[in-house]
Amino acid sequence: MKYYIIGDEDAVLGFGMVGVQGSVARNREEAEEAFGEVLKNREMGIIIITERVAELIRDKVDRYVFTERFPLIVEIPDRLGPVEGRPGLRKLVNRAIGIKI
Repeated sequence: MKYYIIGDEDAVLGFGMVGVQGSVARNREEAEEAFGEVLKNREMGIIIITERVAELIRDKVDRYVFTERFPLIVEIPDRLGPVEGRPGLRKLVNRAIGIKI
């Protein structure tokens, strides 16, 4: 199973240091192109995408997340921190499993 990161330069560079391939996306067009290309690769098991890049293509990310089982898409904060108003990982897990951790 392979991982892939789509995000800003810092995120892609950081993940690249541990062997994760990725694409830098500075705008909607670059984000759409990177997302479409990685979805074509059936070896990819997890797509990591920064929250701000995911917001650029929210319609595509949400449509894929809610209709496909694989690969797993994980949104992470970028170097600027979490996007204002988005629930944190702990809150999402609590909501998903109904148990506070």
